[in-house]
Amino acid sequence: MNARRTEDFHEKLLEAGVTLFAEQGFHGTGVKDIVDRAGIPKGSFYNYFESKEAFGAAILRYYADEQAAGWEQYSRTADSPDPLLALRTIYERIVADYEACEDRCGCLLGNFAGEIAQSSELCRDAARQTVDEWRVGFTDYLVRGQDFGSVRRDLPAHAMADFFWNAWEGSLLRMKLEDSVEPLKACVHLMLNLFFRAVP
Repeated sequence: MNARRTEDFHEKLLEAGVTLFAEQGFHGTGVKDIVDRAGIPKGSFYNYFESKEAFGAAILRYYADEQAAGWEQYSRTADSPDPLLALRTIYERIVADYEACEDRCGCLLGNFAGEIAQSSELCRDAARQTVDEWRVGFTDYLVRGQDFGSVRRDLPAHAMADFFWNAWEGSLLRMKLEDSVEPLKACVHLMLNLFFRAVP
């Protein structure tokens, strides 16, 4: 098998896995579902991943890389001297993207955490690493916002970032339950317009 084909097969499997795990969950998706969606012979799956669990961890890494690329794109277009305003703009655009989607599957990372974090140490570690990477980027905005004077300084930036993550993931779950982005809009408003803002 040539290198180009190997790379294509690997990418197709990951793309199929992201879609299927978002739609059906980890346990609801079989290896046959994955290879059928990818258009690849079933036996080829194990040439790239030693197990479905290892594939799940790779999916989390792939998803994290996609989200990081999206974050970079949002960041470049959310230019503002006020880091809190830039952060709000980023999340308003994320909400708009969810609103434009017909299938609101929520956050693949959050879905994984709820489904297999307790049963797979490999996937739990991959999910934790992804959250840690997100926390660094979000905290940086808050720290710069504190320096700028728009973000409150009575709480540590990392603690506020963790609090936002918890609120955001809960809002994504509500979005799925209600088939509405209103919980996301409420989260962005309450957190980025009110809770994080420095009191004059």
